[in-house]
Amino acid sequence: MSHPFVGIIDRYLLSGSEFTRRLRTVRPDQWTAPTPCAEWDVRHLVNHMTRGNLNYIALLDGGSAADFLRLRDEDALGDDPVGAYTRSVRDCAAAFRRPGALQQILDYPLGPVTGEQALAVRTTDSTIHAWDLARALDAPEELDPGLVAWVEEHLADIYAGLAESPVSADTTHRFFAAPGTPPPDGETRQARLLRLMGR
Repeated sequence: MSHPFVGIIDRYLLSGSEFTRRLRTVRPDQWTAPTPCAEWDVRHLVNHMTRGNLNYIALLDGGSAADFLRLRDEDALGDDPVGAYTRSVRDCAAAFRRPGALQQILDYPLGPVTGEQALAVRTTDSTIHAWDLARALDAPEELDPGLVAWVEEHLADIYAGLAESPVSADTTHRFFAAPGTPPPDGETRQARLLRLMGR
């Protein structure tokens, strides 16, 4: 069996492209539109994604979990949200390509993780938030099927050892659905993943 995080940088870039594709369609009047994340409008969601990418780079550079949380809501978009996000994806991928970065232990807020596990969490986050953005924009919601399959098949590996998880009965369910919820008849793989992720 292959390691679950083989090719994780490419998967991260694919998840970023899923978000970017929808981001490029945002009209000026849609930046304040609500998203499935109750506390965020579209601009807040895009800032969350952009700032998150920058915070992952900071973790690789020796940043702490406290720094990560302190900077989480700081504006990272300026007057060029699309450019800021796309640059953050490129820079994050470049940072994780550094020699040893994927094996580095990072002080992640939900618990210490290797770089590759952190990037797997980021890839999952990017994938789900691409759907959130599509829903907010009333745009096509289908995600890349291969990416959805990879995330769903490896949720236990992606969230192993973390304080919050979509596949652990011990989680607080602040972010995720309670495990064991019976699936609706005919549920698609994407719908199942979204349900597990609290959508």
